[in-house]
This record gives sequence, structure tokens and C-alpha cells, in this order.
Amino acid sequence: MSQRQRAKTQGQSLMAAWQDILWMKVHRHVFRLQKRIYQATQDGRVRTARKLQKLLMKSWYARLLAVRRITQDNQGKRTAGIDGVKSLMPEKRLALANGLCLDGKAKPLRRTWIPKRGSAEKRPLGIPTQHNRAQQTLVRQALEPEWEAKLSPQTYGFRPGRSCWDAIEAIFHGIKFRPQFALKVDIAKCFDRIGHDALLTKTQTTPVIRRQLKAWLKAGLWENHQLFPTEAGTPQGGSISPLLALIALHGMDEAITRVYPRARVIMYADDCVVLHEDRQVLEHCQHLLMTWLAEIGLTLNEAKSRISHTLEGDSPGFTFLGFHIRQYRVGKYHSGKGPGGHRLGYKTLIKPAKANIESHLAEIGQIIRRSRALPQSGLINQLNPKIRGWANYYRIGVSQVAYARLDHLVWVKLRYWAHRRHSTKTIGWVIERYWHRIGNRRAFATPPTDRDPVHLLTHSD
Repeated sequence: MSQRQRAKTQGQSLMAAWQDILWMKVHRHVFRLQKRIYQATQDGRVRTARKLQKLLMKSWYARLLAVRRITQDNQGKRTAGIDGVKSLMPEKRLALANGLCLDGKAKPLRRTWIPKRGSAEKRPLGIPTQHNRAQQTLVRQALEPEWEAKLSPQTYGFRPGRSCWDAIEAIFHGIKFRPQFALKVDIAKCFDRIGHDALLTKTQTTPVIRRQLKAWLKAGLWENHQLFPTEAGTPQGGSISPLLALIALHGMDEAITRVYPRARVIMYADDCVVLHEDRQVLEHCQHLLMTWLAEIGLTLNEAKSRISHTLEGDSPGFTFLGFHIRQYRVGKYHSGKGPGGHRLGYKTLIKPAKANIESHLAEIGQIIRRSRALPQSGLINQLNPKIRGWANYYRIGVSQVAYARLDHLVWVKLRYWAHRRHSTKTIGWVIERYWHRIGNRRAFATPPTDRDPVHLLTHSD
């Protein structure tokens, strides 16, 4: 009996149904292997890391976890590829896990377009089939620990245990004791233009994984009943695409710090900020980045890349990941102190960007306009997730003033919504009907006597 058949028999004997799987045990087993890959890579034991990666990809538990992530955990689990399969029953999930292997083949991606936030343009997505997504997740589970040991500590996007808040915190610590110039770097269509040959050379992985990666990159796109070749780029929509983008951009910070060791580079996916006290240094860094990016087929978006000072100038500060980062002159009673005990004379404030505030307010207004015929509870249930998500994201900044303004403007919109439903009633009657006392304040809420009373969350809360 072959090793593949023994693994299949063992998997079928270990668990009779998908619902009986002990997922805590599965996660623990996969994490243990990933930790060994990470440690072997850190120690420079390349052959050991390769053997552990092969062991993980053949592991029954790793295949189960890969299938679970793309069929149950992922938000796009019901998005179909070109085969039209949107969901899998538990029996089909077990069958997919049993037959999961790297065969060096890939089906074309289904092209779809989604709105791009803050722009009239649309973002292209390439949706793989369920089988290809499971394969990509399995390969990512093997490659991610290796590259976690290699990637720069100043890279925060698409990495486990890191978030955009960490990138904002790194910027704050980089400028809080001395004003600096900041080069805001934006790469033009990063995911769509990465060179395949340069990317495959950079991965430095086993021939089996390399052939599979090449098959995914060259699979082509299916749109309007036509097949289009993919000559460059990593299609957004696959589970391994973020990791491939990180691999492609690995070394971008070293291209700067090798020449200017005092420059600080903070990266989040294809967004990047370079901090330095000298503007001419940043201008040279911009040329260094253009040269480095050209080697992997990328270019800078010069319209969105700019150099600004955090304290001085006509428009000080810059926007990064939705936050506006700027320093303000203050008197001695409002100024903090530097490491030597001297007063800085300024303070660093990180706020939600003005464009993002307006976009969020417009989205809330659109929901309220669409809900003219809905009951109050239905409107509250639509607004609460938007308010909670937006306010939680920006809570690490200095957001009190912005939150208070948003709460007031939302109140104005809701008052108009309520008064429009009862145009013959006074505004006092309307407020008594739709605003009820919760604790020490009035809130837009259903009556407490309702079976399931709900109330609107505020940004300030």
C-alpha cells in the first residue's frame, strides 16, 4: 500500500464524520509543525525546513484545516469559481481533504469586479475554484512560517499577529521625539503587475511547490466566456496571493536602509512610509525605490507618492491606512518632554482622515435614506455593525472630537428620518417616540416594553 493510500485509510478510520473532528487537536498539530519550520529557517537549517514542509503538506490534519478554512472560516466561502461550486457538504469536505495534493495543475480564475474604496474605479478579483483554494491554503500553511522568519520586522500587512494598528504605532514611535520628513509610497497596481519570473526566483522553494505556484500564476482569467492569459501579477482572490505579494516586496526596505541606515521604513502590504530628517535623502530614496521596483516589474504611483513634513510646511502631515498623522505646535504647558527632559514644543496627534470620515458619514446617510419604510429596529440593526466596525478601527487615534461630531450628525439624520414618518406631529412628540432613556442619556432605541429592545450604538461609546 502506498503512503498516500495509508494516509487516506488512516484519515477515514480516525474520524467518521466532519462534525466529529476535534479541531483543537488539528490546530495544535499544524501549529507544532509550523513552529518547527519557523525555528529551522531561523537557524539556517534549510534541508530540515524543506522536509518539514513536505511533512506538513502530506499531513491529514493540515489538509483538514485547509479545507475548513476555505469552506467554513473564510468570508468568501460562498463565492464560486468557474465550476460554479459555492459550498460543500460535510461529506464532500472530507473527500476534498482526502484527495488534496499538489498536481502542478490549475483551473482558470473567474474574473469579477468589486468597488474600490474611495475611488470610482473597480478592483479586479480572480476567484479560484474550491479545490484550488484548498491547495493554495495548504501551500500557504507550509510557506508562511518560513517567510515569517525572513520578513522584515517593519512589515505589518498580511502577517499573522500583526495589524495596521502596529504600523501606526511604529510611525508614532518614529516621530514622537523629533519632527521628520515622510515619503508616502504608493505602488501602482501592485498585485496586477508583479513579474512571475522574479517572484518564482525569489520564493526559493522546492520544485513541487514552484511548479504549483507557476500553474496558479499562469492559469488565466475567465471573463465573458473568454479566456485571457495572465502574463504578470498575482490575482487578488486566492488565499495565497497576499503571501506572494509579501515575498515579491521582500527586501524593499533593505534597498533604502542599506544606503541610509537612519531611515525608518514602515510597510503595510503595498503601502509604505519612509521617515528621515533630510528631504534630499527621501528624494534619493524615491529613486532607489523606483530602481528596485523595476526589477520585479512594478512602478511607483507618482500621483499618490509625496514627501511632506510632519510639523512644518503648507500642508504638514500625511495620511496612512486611513489615519492622518501630524504634529502641532503647542505651548510649554501642553508640550511633552523628550528623552533628555527638554520640552518638545509640539505634540503628535493621529486622527481619522477627513476623507474617511466623510465617506463613513455618507454611507450612514445612504443606509438611513434606504430605510424609510423599515421599522426602527430594522434601521438600528443595519447601522450598528457599520458604527461598531468603523469606531473600533479608529479608536487607537485621537478620535474624540471626530466621534462627537459624527454622533451629532447621525442624530440630525435620524431626527429627519423620524420626523418624515410623522410629518403632522411635533418634533417633541417624535423624540419621545423614537428616543428613550438608557442610563443617564436618551438614545435612539425601541421602547423598553418591546420583546427584544435594541438601541443605536454611538461612536463615542
